[in-house]
This record gives sequence, C-alpha cells and structure tokens, in this order.
Amino acid sequence: MGGNLFRKKDIHSLQAGVDAAHACEGMKRVLRVRDLTFMGVAAVIGAGIFSTIGTAAYNGGPGVIFLFIITAVTCGFTALCYAEFASRVPVAGSAYTYSYVTFGELVAWIIGWALILEYSIGNIVVAISWSAYCNNLLEAVHIHLPGWLTIGYQTAKATYDETLLQGKDVSQLAYAQAPVIGGFHFVVNLPAFLIVAFVTFLAYLGISESKKSANLMVGLKLVVLAFIAVVGLWVIFSEDKMDNWSPFLPNGMTGVLKGVSSVFFAYIGFDAISTTAEECANPKRDLPRGMIYSLIICTVIYVITTLVITGLVNYSSFQGVADPLAFVFDQINMPKIGFIISVSAVVASTSVLLVFQIGQPRIWMSMSRDGLLPKRFGKINPKRLTPGFATIVTGLLVGIPSLFIDDLLMTDLTSIGTLFAFVLVCGGVLLLPRLPKESGFQLPYINGKWIIPLVVLVFLLAFRERLFLGMAHLGTQNLEEMLFLLFSLMSILAAGLTFWKNFSLIPTLGVLCCLYLMIEIPVNSWVVFFGWMMLGLAIYLLYGRRKSLLNKQEN
Repeated sequence: MGGNLFRKKDIHSLQAGVDAAHACEGMKRVLRVRDLTFMGVAAVIGAGIFSTIGTAAYNGGPGVIFLFIITAVTCGFTALCYAEFASRVPVAGSAYTYSYVTFGELVAWIIGWALILEYSIGNIVVAISWSAYCNNLLEAVHIHLPGWLTIGYQTAKATYDETLLQGKDVSQLAYAQAPVIGGFHFVVNLPAFLIVAFVTFLAYLGISESKKSANLMVGLKLVVLAFIAVVGLWVIFSEDKMDNWSPFLPNGMTGVLKGVSSVFFAYIGFDAISTTAEECANPKRDLPRGMIYSLIICTVIYVITTLVITGLVNYSSFQGVADPLAFVFDQINMPKIGFIISVSAVVASTSVLLVFQIGQPRIWMSMSRDGLLPKRFGKINPKRLTPGFATIVTGLLVGIPSLFIDDLLMTDLTSIGTLFAFVLVCGGVLLLPRLPKESGFQLPYINGKWIIPLVVLVFLLAFRERLFLGMAHLGTQNLEEMLFLLFSLMSILAAGLTFWKNFSLIPTLGVLCCLYLMIEIPVNSWVVFFGWMMLGLAIYLLYGRRKSLLNKQEN
C-alpha cells in the first residue's frame, strides 16, 4: 500500500495524454507572454494593495517595504521553480501536477487539496473586500442598501453581541434590523455573492473572453496606481512630509514580520498563471516569462505604494483602516482621488476573482483526469471549451460561503496553503534531472554545498537567544516557539543534505524561505489547516486511492 500511495506519473505519458485530449476537446491555445503577465498582475494587485497593506504598514511602519522585498525574493525563488516545471510539464494543474511527477500521488492530492485554500477560500476574502468597497461607492452616489444585505452573518452577529454586552443601543445594527424567518435573522452579504456569480459566468464563457476582461482591468489598475504614485510623491516632497518616514522601523524587524500574512496574501496569485498551461500558445517559453515579469512589476508597485501611503500619513494612523489608499487621500483633503481609488479597488478585486476562478477549475480538471475526482470535473464544455462543471462548482464553493461568513481566519489559511504548495514545488525541482539547454527554461545551477550551510549558520547565530531559550524550556513553551524549533531543525537538515547532495542553491533557498514565512503565521490558523488536511486525506483514502487512474493501470 505504501508504494501505491507514492506512485508517480511519467512526464512523457502525461504530455501525450494532454495532446490526445486537445485533439478531441481542443482547449484554445490563445495566451501569450503579455496576456500571462497581465493575468499575473491581475491576480496579485488586488485586495492586498487596497486593504491588507494598511495593517502591515501599521505594524512595521515605512520599513514594511523590506517585508515586501523579502516576500518578493521568496516568491522569486518559487517563481523560477514554477517556471522550470511549467516549461517541462506544460499541463494544467499547477503545483498539483508537478508534485504528481516528482513526489507521487498522495503528495499530489495533498497539494491539490491545499490549493483549494489558496484559490477558492482565498477568493472568499477578496469577495468580501469587493463588497465593502462596492458598498462605499454606492453610498457615495446616494444608493443605500439595507445593512443586513451587505455583511456576513457571523460578523453581524458578533457585532450585535458585543454591543449588547456593552449596554449600548443595538436597534440600528444590521442584525437587529434584519428580517426574521423561522427565528433566524436573515443577514447575507449579497454584493459578495453577486460578484462571484458574475465572475464565474465570465470564466465559464471562455478563456478568450476572460483574457480580454483581465487585460482591460489590469490596464485600468496600472493607470490609477501610477496616478496615485505621482500625486502622492508630489505632495510628500512639495509639502515636506518626509518626516512621516522617520522612524523608518518604529517596531524593528519584529514589527515588520508581524505583517507576514498580510504581505504574503498580497503576493498570492502569480502561480495561478501555471494553471493555464494548456491554453498557452507556447507554454515552455511564455509561462516562465509571464510569471517572472508579473512578479517584478508587482514588487515595484507595492514598494512605491507603501512609501507613498506612509509618507502622506504617519504609519500609526493605519490601525483598523480597511481601505488605506482611499484613507490617506481623505486625510490630506483630496476626497475625489479617494473616490477614484475606491472605483479602482472594485476593478482590482474583480480581476483577482477572475484569475482565481479560472485557476481552481483547471486544477480540479487535472485531478479528475487522474481519477482522483469524479469524471464530471474533467469534462470540457464542447461549446465554450472550458471545464464547465468544475467552474460552476468553484463558483458555488466561493459564492455561498461569502454570503454568510467573515474573513477572520481566511487570510492566514490561504497563506499557509500557498506556502505549503510553494515548498513542495521548490523541493520538487531538486529531484528533476538536468536536461540539455535547448529543452526549455531551466534554473541556472548554482552549487549550494557551502552557501546553504553558511546561510543556516548565520540564521542560527542571529536567533541564538531564541533558540537556546526554546531548547531550555522544551515541552513547556508555546506552540509558536515549537514551530521555530522545528524550523531550525529542518534548516540544519537541509544544510546537511545540501552539503552531501550538492543541491542547487535557488530551489533550496526557496524551500527555506517559504518554511520560515509559514512559522510566522499565527498558530490558531495552523490548527485549522491541519484539520483541513486531515479531511482531505480521509477523502483520498476513501475515494481517490481506489479510483486513481494509475491504480487501475496497475491492476
């Protein structure tokens, strides 16, 4: 049984199967470098820059740009690994397919299950953020929706209970004003559901229609962000607001690292490009370029935007601010620019939803082809040439929860699921054999034999007090410190293996950086994540292992 759990797919047979599917069903190969780059920007420049960037700035001050750079470097290592896999295995499925080739079926299933956190559950956060911005826009033009139609049930109920405990008036709250049906207060986030339904319909229509919509929205976003940067920097230097950049690190690197979840969530999405491999005109050439170009563009945008907002307004003003870009221009008496930003935030969030709603069905399509999910998930709509059933299910999986729940844990869960996938993609590249240069994109081989052990040694020396304290109180410290000790042990093991096996530098650094970012995410999110993984493992053992195509071939 153990061997069956880790059976692997052969790259050549995998590509042959895709070619045969194309001959019968013919998904359109219409995406080129510019389209892929724009899709990457569409996925990354969204809720992060218009909402979570404020929380990160409050914790880290202007110096949070270092966290954006660190995260960009980490994502850069991962993007290069994704690029090599995408060049060698130009098949839909992203990290799921790559893991199937290198680690085997069980790990591939776990990654596919984790990617549901990244795409589907992450989109719930984006939909809720979209709803908040949309409602603000409607209020600005004097259109007032009832409060019980613009908020999730959990959030409304929690606000009601807290206000009631404080002895304050609750009559104007959404929960109190909501109609009661069978003793149940009918509170739903209707705008969030409607935008998910619209984006799902657009993704269902076809990749050409989705591509044109994404390109249009990205163009608008880039124009608005460039305008914000020019106006913001002009105000900072003309009105001598540079004092807001001092102190640059008000809470040190500890404060900067508090924003790991927020900042990493802002970068999630560039890997979604790899799910469109079967719709690329030249995936071996275009996919690597699209991922790397989009990552560079987004990093420059994030750094400049962070410097602008922390220059216009002191970092301490961002506590609890959900719309930081609009907020700073309101603070400097430029509300019209704030309105423009709100419009662009709605567009930006829509583009993120679109890219993720495109990505998730294609992962399920790949899993269905392998027998790990029912066949309907892999069926291509003959008219639209998209995985129609999987697209509709994705829409329901995102749309229905967005009606009721809030996003308290969703950001952290999405970050954990993504980082977990990144670790396995980087690790998988280490197992790939070297090919001739003309075979497609390959990472430049840099021997990490001496560099990785040196990097790990410097890290351990820098955190020696925390390490010694954790070891001295082993078994009694909190879970955060247990995670740190576990990471330290794994980094030492990685250094030893690199010295022994002469592992390549870039993917090894990718593994270590992603693992470190994972341990900085709150522990309560880890508990939910492990529960989610156990549920996925149970589904695989009860269904996927028996229905697997490889299992049928073996028998």
